[in-house]
Amino acid sequence: MREVISIHVGQAGVQIGNACWELYCLEHGIQPDGRMPSEQSAQDDSFSTFFSETGNGRHVPRAVMVDLEPTVIDEIRTGTYKQLFHPEQLITGKEDAANNYARGHYTVGKEIIDPVLDRIRRIADNCQGLQGFLIFHSFGGGTGSGFTSLLMERLSVDYGKKSKLGFLSIRRRKSPLLLLSHIILFLQLIQRWSILTAIYDICRRKLDVERPSYTNLNRLISQVVSSITASLRFDGALNVDLTEFQTNLVPYPRIHFPLATYAPVISAEKAYHESLSVSEITQMCFEPSNQMVKCDPRHGKYMAVCLLFRGDVVPKDVNQAIATIKTNRSIQFVDWCPTGFKVGINYQPPTVVPGGDLAKVPRAVCMLSNTTAIAEAWARLDHKFDLMYAKRAFVHWYVGEGMEEGEFSEAREDLAALEKDYEEVGMDSAGGEDADEY
Repeated sequence: MREVISIHVGQAGVQIGNACWELYCLEHGIQPDGRMPSEQSAQDDSFSTFFSETGNGRHVPRAVMVDLEPTVIDEIRTGTYKQLFHPEQLITGKEDAANNYARGHYTVGKEIIDPVLDRIRRIADNCQGLQGFLIFHSFGGGTGSGFTSLLMERLSVDYGKKSKLGFLSIRRRKSPLLLLSHIILFLQLIQRWSILTAIYDICRRKLDVERPSYTNLNRLISQVVSSITASLRFDGALNVDLTEFQTNLVPYPRIHFPLATYAPVISAEKAYHESLSVSEITQMCFEPSNQMVKCDPRHGKYMAVCLLFRGDVVPKDVNQAIATIKTNRSIQFVDWCPTGFKVGINYQPPTVVPGGDLAKVPRAVCMLSNTTAIAEAWARLDHKFDLMYAKRAFVHWYVGEGMEEGEFSEAREDLAALEKDYEEVGMDSAGGEDADEY
């Protein structure tokens, strides 16, 4: 038994959670009321990673959903999956964090943190071999940034050895308060391992959705999450667990922000005209247009790559695809780690939501890569922050909720140091140059 606990924080985290649990239910044949056909449950216990089974045959998600105001979680309480979740796993406050990191971390968030940790503890006690936590939240906003960093601090004390994989969503509604919340959240995240997602353009370009809704975006994110956890749940030739991701992708403690890519992202109309071989979908992962953070990996170097295949895939095809990638001159690795590929192969093909945008395909790949190019995203964030902080704009909202102004300077310095760290690991080592001369 290898269980994973999902924690969904704030509006973005809860809405991504809706899409993820919709997909997990389809993958495991679980109905919206939590029941599974008896003949299926007798022969398959793959659901146990995400669901616990009760004595009366119900399957309850190992998940906690938290928001400081009730509106978004109330939609779950009255929606299609209202019978799926345990009522005590849906935790809401009465007062919004109002896009203010300080409210989520210091004032409003403090009131709700203990019941959240208590519920997480009860779910963890019900696990036989807890692998770790998946934490879904937005990058700005008061609950997504402030409350999440408070929660991460407490989780690192209670579950220090467990993996914590964060899915951070950067929404396009960039208010000034969100931007200040971004930079403070970074101070907390530099000690964590996280993934960023910004996928409007992928939906618009690849799926021909002119104005993508959050449902379009969240269903794409759910495919990434499902692929990352598929080897915990289903059989395959090469299985990879959460600890292996950490070990293979994080060469230094602070260099831990992987780039997520999923392929093929393709509409049903286009899928009929594509062969989508293993080699093709692997190549797609290295194209900037498929990557879920706005940065160009051709401007940086890869330190490690984790390729998670699912569906009709055999090791021979994967080896050939990787050999082809290595001959591509535009895909560069740091000279101190020239062959950093980790591969997972799972036999379960991707499941699609009926009526969704994605085409049903025989195979897919999710790539997590650690690349120095992601520092471009930090540089953009730094620039916007510097413009506002020079005028001390909006800072009074944070100070009024219990933050100290020095925390902004500290966060900014730490982020500048992170940029420097990425720059240094991308440099050629002196030993590598000497070796070439001989």
